Amino acid sequence: METLIIKNKKDTKVLTQLMFNSEEEFEKLVFNTPELLTDIFLLKRQVRGGNKTGIPDIIGIDENGDICIIEMKNVTVDSDIIPQVLEYALWAEKYPDSIKSLWLEDENKPDDLEIDWDETEIRIIIIAPKILNSTLEFVNKITYKVDFFEVRQYKDADIQYLFLNKLEAEKKNKPKIVSGLEIYDEEFYKKERNQNSVTEFMKYVKELEQIIKEKNWKLETKYNKYYCGFKYGFFNVLSINWVGTKTFAFAVKVSKDELDNLDPKMTKYNTSWKQALYYIEPGKTKTKDYINIFELAYKKLVG
Repeated sequence: METLIIKNKKDTKVLTQLMFNSEEEFEKLVFNTPELLTDIFLLKRQVRGGNKTGIPDIIGIDENGDICIIEMKNVTVDSDIIPQVLEYALWAEKYPDSIKSLWLEDENKPDDLEIDWDETEIRIIIIAPKILNSTLEFVNKITYKVDFFEVRQYKDADIQYLFLNKLEAEKKNKPKIVSGLEIYDEEFYKKERNQNSVTEFMKYVKELEQIIKEKNWKLETKYNKYYCGFKYGFFNVLSINWVGTKTFAFAVKVSKDELDNLDPKMTKYNTSWKQALYYIEPGKTKTKDYINIFELAYKKLVG
């Protein structure tokens, strides 16, 4: 059992980890707390009861348009979970139309996410309060992308604290079978988007990188299929997103209420991703005009 110590100038609080009452409670927490998996739109929680075989706990679509198979355990996880999640991944490959139907039926799905259902990849996500390190060794033997997250809770009266830890498998030097995963970069964008727009997109990426450097923000540039993100750990602080083949926009995950009184004004607010978009007009939009917006997004996540 772990202990969380919260210390400020006035006092110190010692909080003991509080176990989840059931796996269903754990699932509900993750499903209803999108801040835990910020790059995934959660589509469906499985209904408990009956014979649940070969179907994952939660299904989602990430910002790359990939299918996310999310399996949760309210116990310490070891390598025994690997065959189970592989069964779920095979189910997703065999019945992609079932997931597509869930997506099309969801009235709250993001309207700016393009999904090529014939090319989408499968991503496995395992979540538990504790995951043994030995479990991670199997990742290098799996062709699917696999992410491991530990989620634990602590409570202080009515305040709930959530601990989130992404575990990384040790990189192996031995060669792996090529899985055909796409590399996202300027060359990829030029195959998928208007080439002049890609040139302008990359200019704004460089300008934003320069601001990040001048501000000494500890952010890493990461290119994805539909956006270029600037990450703190595995969280996107801000990004430049594609909106179609020609249009792109600055994006920040800040509440609409906090941004309503700030200039420049947002173009639209995407409630599915809890993200504000500021459309960019190449040659007219000045990146430095948005520094106050970027600073707000950075401080909200990093402090």
